[in-house]
Amino acid sequence: MRRGSGSDAAFVRIANALTTDIRRGVRRAGDRLPSTRTLAAELGVNRNTIVAAYDELLAQGWIASHGAAGTFVAGELPDLPKRRSDAPAPFAKRAAYDLHVAPLPPLPLTATAARYQLSAGVPDPRLFPHDVMARAYRRALRARTANAALAYANASGLLRLREAIAALLREARNVPCGPENILITRGSQMVLDLAARALIRGGDTAAVEHIGYQPAWRAFEAAGAKLAGVRLDDQGLVVDELPAKLRALYVTPHHQYPTTVLLTPARRLALLDRARRDRFAILEDDYDHEFHFDGRPVAPLASADPHGSVIYIGSLSKTLAPGLRLGFLAAPEPVVEALTSVRTLIDRQGDHVLESAVAELVEEGEIQRHANKLRRTYALRRERFASLLRTHFGSALQFTLPPGGITIWVRVADDIPIDRWLERAEARGVRVVAAKDLALDRKPRPYIRLAFAQYSEAELADAIRILARALPRRGA
Repeated sequence: MRRGSGSDAAFVRIANALTTDIRRGVRRAGDRLPSTRTLAAELGVNRNTIVAAYDELLAQGWIASHGAAGTFVAGELPDLPKRRSDAPAPFAKRAAYDLHVAPLPPLPLTATAARYQLSAGVPDPRLFPHDVMARAYRRALRARTANAALAYANASGLLRLREAIAALLREARNVPCGPENILITRGSQMVLDLAARALIRGGDTAAVEHIGYQPAWRAFEAAGAKLAGVRLDDQGLVVDELPAKLRALYVTPHHQYPTTVLLTPARRLALLDRARRDRFAILEDDYDHEFHFDGRPVAPLASADPHGSVIYIGSLSKTLAPGLRLGFLAAPEPVVEALTSVRTLIDRQGDHVLESAVAELVEEGEIQRHANKLRRTYALRRERFASLLRTHFGSALQFTLPPGGITIWVRVADDIPIDRWLERAEARGVRVVAAKDLALDRKPRPYIRLAFAQYSEAELADAIRILARALPRRGA
């Protein structure tokens, strides 16, 4: 044991030094320690200092006193790391039982090491209102209701947030709902999973857009559904081609994912009528309602659904940040009750402190103001991005700017080898997703999806330069 130094009380330094010796194995469990008189003489300190150090170690459980027999290192130490020889055997490499599921392959939109993820239609996390959110969260923890928010509570979500979301949907999206029609979830993917579990029996048919959102497809498949892809055209989903005996339909009518085409009014009415007649559920994913740049956003299907066919899915992740897992659904009250019951089996409830903070932001208009700021920023980025694409690629790429959304669906010239181009681009640091990776049948199509929201205009310019340099010689 070395003498300590510094301004700490001498007995504290001596107690810490003895603890270090025990941790390092210099003194082991059961070893006899010097008497207080002997150790005081050895260290050149007053005996009372050693008595105080031993008292401290006794209180912490590092040593044990056995009266006249002396003082010893304790047999059971407080937090001494096990020696290598005591380390547990490693986990078995294989399970002794069978699983009904296997690890799924990564989705095409899974982030890679590429510097620019032009495949991901996500917001820019740097624009997140950190200070505003932090203040709201602190207030939620200090509020009189904080203890209730930290305890088990309603699995459908904090009433205050459900009331705020219902008011937002009524006022901004014309969806006639109250808090009893709202279920708060950890992101929109949880809604998809809950709905699939509640709706699908093994062998039921679920229809999806034939180019679309794979995580939704996987939720249906995991519940035992057979997927039926439905064709899209320039008016959106071709309603006349929906299969018979349908249990559920997943659709993105506002800015179709990923083509951005808008479902026309006539098709919307036809779809609602078909759902009423055939008694299937429509899962309407309005994933980026806030980001509509030309004119007013089109009202959701749920706003014109008096028969209760629609389960409306929304998210605050696009407005705030993807890592802030807050989604919601709006549906008839019996549906909310059923899905809430399913939710309790996999996730007892959400984060009610976070929900309280976000409710405050919605009530005070902060979410809406932030969404307006993002819309202005993303509109500028969209124009700059489109200009860069036209300048660098000319006739090689063709596109029409959609009225909304934070991605662009781009037609690639037939003489450009898409797979080779995207491989070269990713090797240089730009990740782009091809249409075939978003198609149910996985067949090649001459389209790519480009996202622009999460990067500054300077970053977008750099990404497009890299993408252009990666372009193979046409016809090669």
